[in-house]
Amino acid sequence: MPPRTSNTADQAVTASDAGTALRVAVLADSDTRWKWGALTARRLTTGTDASFAPGRPVELSGLLLRGRATPTPRQLAEVGDVGIEAARVREVTAVEFLHTVRDEGYDVVILALVGGAVQAMLHGLAALELPRRPVIVTGYVGVVYEKLADGLLLRHGADVVLANSRHDAERFRAVYEGVGADASAVTEAALPFLGGAPHRPQEGRDTVVFAAQPSVPASRADRTYLLRRLIEHARLHPRREVLLKLRSKPGEHTTHIEELPYQRLAEKLPGGLPPNFRLVYGHMGEVLDRTDLLVTVSSTAALESLHRRIPTAVLSDLGVRETLGNHHFIGSGLLTSWDRLDGGFRPRPDEEWLAGQGVAADGTYATAYDTARGAVAALLERDRLPPLAPYYTPITAPGYLPGILARHHLGPDGHPLPGAAAPRETGGVRGAVRETVRNAARGAYRQGVQRVAPVIRRMGEL
Repeated sequence: MPPRTSNTADQAVTASDAGTALRVAVLADSDTRWKWGALTARRLTTGTDASFAPGRPVELSGLLLRGRATPTPRQLAEVGDVGIEAARVREVTAVEFLHTVRDEGYDVVILALVGGAVQAMLHGLAALELPRRPVIVTGYVGVVYEKLADGLLLRHGADVVLANSRHDAERFRAVYEGVGADASAVTEAALPFLGGAPHRPQEGRDTVVFAAQPSVPASRADRTYLLRRLIEHARLHPRREVLLKLRSKPGEHTTHIEELPYQRLAEKLPGGLPPNFRLVYGHMGEVLDRTDLLVTVSSTAALESLHRRIPTAVLSDLGVRETLGNHHFIGSGLLTSWDRLDGGFRPRPDEEWLAGQGVAADGTYATAYDTARGAVAALLERDRLPPLAPYYTPITAPGYLPGILARHHLGPDGHPLPGAAAPRETGGVRGAVRETVRNAARGAYRQGVQRVAPVIRRMGEL
């Protein structure tokens, strides 16, 4: 039996058996997707709208899909209070997850995964043919600026596909309708991790934070340029605190591979670092509590900052390009350069652009999840949910779907491949040995992906 955690919500989804606990499972495959999934679970199971009945207990279960980017305990703890204790989150394979859903009888499952993994889980869940299956919810972690069609069609088939803004909801529906797929699952909500007190300048405090991203920009030259400009900004303004907010420590894994950590680049810069410049980790919300200007290339942190009305700048120094993701901010009024920031410029966001981006800076965030909660509540009230029906099938995508499923040890029909369905041994010496071997193999794999492979790629470019 998987370990469980419980969180009694003030309001909970109404189901036919209202006296029992609502069982919600979150399956995530990286640190940011864990943050999105766990906080989405909280948003969906707490609220004040009429679709919810007061006082119903909620049991939240956390599961991590084993892979390259499986988060560490430190990364889980950094997310903050999400209603699921980090120490009680369990790591599973795709097949183990399917067995858990079969055995545990969850009411709602949130798939906080990359698109291909969502598709595999949808087919795997469909193949279970459960007499009463859970409501399946999925969505995106943040700004959707690339692979829109690919990612959306891989998520098609879930009961609820959350869009983080009105802008995204319109795009999502257009993609589904454009290929003749049912678009009714698309549901407008907001980023689940928005919050915190509105920005208020404090006398004697002047803090600039650069929100780093693991893979944007990707090249050594571009990352070194940004680091140099940040350090120069600190030297130009010695009374200003300048912070480089990092996503992970060297050797940890994130949603995107970080081949050139800023920590390593900073160690190699001549002249050392100015005393008012620091590298910081931790919960983004806590960093934003003391931020007076947030600077980034295209991080979702910009939306968190805008939600709190913190002055926010999106850099154009390296161009405004799809590969950087800062093209998403065209029309926002936030695009600017280090030269202008060095001179004291502070961008002002365009209010019409903000209204379409789900940042809810106008105070509407409290009701942003009402529609989604209502959709889940209505599905839970049904005597029987329809079979899961993803857009991709062996008929519609015979050259694409089997490879996606095979990566998760599932056959074209969604059933586990031979040898993939053996139950885990968790007890006794033999089980402990098997787990130790698994952990060692996983560590070696991650080391190869994040340390060895980048070196080989760089050698190949010489």
